[in-house]
Amino acid sequence: MPIQIIVPEGALTPAGEAEAFRKLTDLLLRLHGLSGNTFMTPNVIGEVTVVPKGRTFSGGRPADIAIFELKVPSFVLPTQELKDAWIAEGTIIIENAAAGRIKREHIFGNVNYAVEGAWGIGGKAYSNADLGSAVAAA
Repeated sequence: MPIQIIVPEGALTPAGEAEAFRKLTDLLLRLHGLSGNTFMTPNVIGEVTVVPKGRTFSGGRPADIAIFELKVPSFVLPTQELKDAWIAEGTIIIENAAAGRIKREHIFGNVNYAVEGAWGIGGKAYSNADLGSAVAAA
């Protein structure tokens, strides 16, 4: 499940980037009862993208913002309760990592869904059922 954090230069320290990514990974796994799952844990992947200062925008004007995005198969985060927890707790994670350099109201989170059958790991395309079976087997 790719996670991407997008921030302007200086919003997070390198240690803050790593900590935020680790905590978002732990959050995703915890929300789904998959902490320690040997199939899923190494497949929570992603990156921190650092954008040059002045190249992030809010309301059409330059602003220091932070975005955390999650791409998942359509069967993951199915309930509003899980989505709410991802956004609320993820915002706190980014806010803490930014240590006051990004205003809370300038932290944005979202979830995108992959097309059924187009989830690739190690050259294999997994359907939702295949992915669910692999997770359950681990």
